[in-house]
Amino acid sequence: MHGSSLPVTGAQAASAGPQEGGARPGPSPASTSGPQRARGASVVGMAALRARTVLLTGSNRGIGLELVKQLLGGPRPPTWIFATCRDPEGPRAQELRDLASRHPNLVLVKLDVANPSAIADAAKIVEGKLNGAGLNLLINNAGIYAQVSLETVDSDEMIRTYKTNTVGPLLMAQTFLPLLKKAAGNSTEKGLSCSKAAIINISTVMGSIKKTPESFCKPVISYRCSKAALNMLTKCQALTYGEAGILCVALHPGWVKTDMGTQEADLTVDRSVRGLLSVLPVLSEKHSGNLLNWEGKVIPW
Repeated sequence: MHGSSLPVTGAQAASAGPQEGGARPGPSPASTSGPQRARGASVVGMAALRARTVLLTGSNRGIGLELVKQLLGGPRPPTWIFATCRDPEGPRAQELRDLASRHPNLVLVKLDVANPSAIADAAKIVEGKLNGAGLNLLINNAGIYAQVSLETVDSDEMIRTYKTNTVGPLLMAQTFLPLLKKAAGNSTEKGLSCSKAAIINISTVMGSIKKTPESFCKPVISYRCSKAALNMLTKCQALTYGEAGILCVALHPGWVKTDMGTQEADLTVDRSVRGLLSVLPVLSEKHSGNLLNWEGKVIPW
């Protein structure tokens, strides 16, 4: 699958490899829910997301798959949703293929975020499908996670995790920047927003240096370090791409019941994604470069 990028639509649609689209694990007091969230409503309100073109990585399962479902089921679904994963034809992609067979605006694209040539191939496919339009919203969701401590982690594991969790979002933003700039340039909106042009990096409170003592019962060294680097990347992107009208924010989805988060987690995927989708429409230039949780609260990092 490396180095290739293939769009799959309709009944052919498919999804990703085992490490993509997982929830971000670990106890996270700053991000967990309160009783007011019983029906999944966000404390920031439920304004509709108005992005017309959206691309997500790690869309085959977990948070990525649920984002696709809820975007499709919203009151005003995007004109195009590009759901990427490493193996759109594989068995893990069946549910995504089923969705694509029922929703002609859902396009599945083969993409491994750790493979620069695959990213470039995917960008060509997306650009062709957009037919002159820009990309409003890039959601870097794909990520990997390993249960390693300072005693057990090695250089291969660190490099592997950084390639997917940090370098992947860096290269995705670089490659899709022309399409994001085109969307920003075509917009009549003032300021920064997800409806205009935005890069959303799915991060975690476990990448917060300040919050580390609260969740260090799960050391997961390579994951923590790569996500701390992703938070720094988000800040650098905000300071650089903001001049072009592109919003850049890191979001922590909470500790979610997925393959990555395990059933120990305190949030359902549905509830987390409802929160994320209620936060996205209210993000503006005042949030750019920050790490926020699924309720829209800023997390110090």
